[in-house]
Amino acid sequence: MLYLVDHPGQLVTKQALLDAVWPKVSVSDSMPAVCVKELRKALGDEAKIPRFIETVHGRGYRFIAKLAGDTPAERARKPPAPAKGSTPIMVGREHELARMESCYSQVLEGQRKVVFIAGEAGIGKTAFVRTFLDSIAEEGGARLGRGQCIEQYGAGEPYMPVLEALTRLGQESGGERAVELLNRFAPTWLAQMPALLTPEQSALLHAQNQGVTQQRMLREMAQALEALTAEAPLVLLLEDLHWSNFPTLELISAVARRSERARLLVLGTYRPVEMLAHDHPLRTMKEELELHRYCEELRLELLNEQDVRGYLARRFSTNGSQRLANFSPAIHKRTEGNPPFMVNVVD
Repeated sequence: MLYLVDHPGQLVTKQALLDAVWPKVSVSDSMPAVCVKELRKALGDEAKIPRFIETVHGRGYRFIAKLAGDTPAERARKPPAPAKGSTPIMVGREHELARMESCYSQVLEGQRKVVFIAGEAGIGKTAFVRTFLDSIAEEGGARLGRGQCIEQYGAGEPYMPVLEALTRLGQESGGERAVELLNRFAPTWLAQMPALLTPEQSALLHAQNQGVTQQRMLREMAQALEALTAEAPLVLLLEDLHWSNFPTLELISAVARRSERARLLVLGTYRPVEMLAHDHPLRTMKEELELHRYCEELRLELLNEQDVRGYLARRFSTNGSQRLANFSPAIHKRTEGNPPFMVNVVD
């Protein structure tokens, strides 16, 4: 239960629950379902009309109840949560970071941007994005919504990473304004974010938006994003798009093609090998957007020996750093410039 409460409004997969609750114990794959059933019994909750735990069939669960002490005013009084982990040491990405800063400067002038960040598993996409977002946070004023695609073994939930990103926006301090704008411009989307609504509000929105077409949904979200960015720059980070479904890609394409002013930056990460191996529609969509200059791509490459030397110098800023730098050829040879391998070898 604590794991679900710690991730309010987010889809928690069965595998995530198994990894978090029973990390070193061999249990049946049905254990999460059994435990959720017991939790519902204890809470007086119903699977068909949930007040606490919502089941996303074939995928996992969401904790949808509002917690005591979770109003915007009470959240504002809480001290900020400590950052998870230290800031990663970034080397060999100066050119890419400069490009991102240039894109963001254009976003601040009202020019929407869609940027795909490509690289294989372990190449450092997450660290790169984190470094860039940290630089934005230092400037202040921007909103950030983050959503992640997960690997599917069947039909996935349409728009899942976008819904996750917007739910997080609505749960932040001052998020009530985002909820207000979503209710005004994109009610069919807000109806799919139970963590931001009371059960009564959710039921009303569902009743009012029966039979809505996909075209209307795309139009609603495009207008909602433009309304949100009229008040503050907005960054939407959608991770692992090589596992995205077609509706999510269609939304990205529709947003990228609009000409209206919007201080909007959509960042999408993906693994090229996964995309090519599964003939994912992301490839076609991205190529069409690139052809008409509606998007850009940054491809992260392996680090070179000089980058390894720079990493050693920054990590060990002592009198012995020069002596440690002599190890850079051997480290580069053994890791081939793969960032996490390099860090592990240095450790």
